[in-house]
Amino acid sequence: MDREGRRRSGRRAEGTAGATSGAGDGSPMTRQLWVDEPVARMRLADPVRTAAVRAVLIASLTLIQGMVAFLCTLAGSWLAFPMVLSSVASTVAATWAVLDVWVTRQVWKQRHGVISEPSSSARALRRERRRARRAAKAAARQSSRIRRRERLSQVA
Repeated sequence: MDREGRRRSGRRAEGTAGATSGAGDGSPMTRQLWVDEPVARMRLADPVRTAAVRAVLIASLTLIQGMVAFLCTLAGSWLAFPMVLSSVASTVAATWAVLDVWVTRQVWKQRHGVISEPSSSARALRRERRRARRAAKAAARQSSRIRRRERLSQVA
């Protein structure tokens, strides 16, 4: 992982061992065996990934259980009814697991999702709003001073 928390995928570089640079100076081209390229999507956070793996395992077991219940029903086995009941319970558990992934992802985003960088547009907007508020307060203070001076000069 690099500094921003993104995984990098590797790709073999193009070129041959005996290639020379196009400059015509006869020096051999430096050949890289591996080139790092940034991945388009960021890696899932560990708790979110754990919840997603759990949800996939539960959903796959539910599908297998449903298929066994269907085949037992076709075969007329005594196991069909208990398998149907357990399939219904597993479906509820699988739904719960998928909701767990969604909730875990939202909680992770709320706790760790805001990245404040110097080049962040949100930070620049806050800075501009802060400057505008300070300028408005300074103008209000200045105008109140002028009014006080005028009142004092009228009294005296």
